[in-house]
Amino acid sequence: MQSNTETAILGGGCFWCVEAVFQKLRGVVSVVSGYAGGSTDEPTYRDICTGATGHAEVIQVEFEPEKISFDDILTVFFHTHDPTTLNRQGNDVGTQYRSVIFYTNPDQERIARDKIKELDAGGIFADPIVTEVSPAPKFYPAEDYHQNFFQRNPAQPYCLFAIPPKLGKLTKDFQHLLAESGA
Repeated sequence: MQSNTETAILGGGCFWCVEAVFQKLRGVVSVVSGYAGGSTDEPTYRDICTGATGHAEVIQVEFEPEKISFDDILTVFFHTHDPTTLNRQGNDVGTQYRSVIFYTNPDQERIARDKIKELDAGGIFADPIVTEVSPAPKFYPAEDYHQNFFQRNPAQPYCLFAIPPKLGKLTKDFQHLLAESGA
């Protein structure tokens, strides 16, 4: 990690979807799909798909805070998945698909909790936010074939169904946060 960057670990359903969104943001240096928050060391995709390990599918985002704030990261996060459904995103059901913010420092925890209060108080969503906010556990990168999945597999049926609506919302509502090449 570069010294002028910060790391965020976020889970909002299938990591292919979350990764595709965050790769489009300005100030994002890297996005790695992986697993966090469970009890098994060195989990595999096959392991976490059982729901028995307790891991969530997450992304580890390295970003430059002078180009994009953690608050902006969270704004995009909350508006490109459903943070009001417990252990579910669309047809993906299980604890591995939970909405989660694993904070890497006390400021991130404060900002995350404040953002949730702000969104709940503002009635942004019909139901209360159920996103878990917890200290960052060990992050395990997913297998190589999961990295940059949408970029490498744009015609994959799941991707065709799930990712374009998220990217459309990103482009429509967060144009000001897109990288030059992300527009």
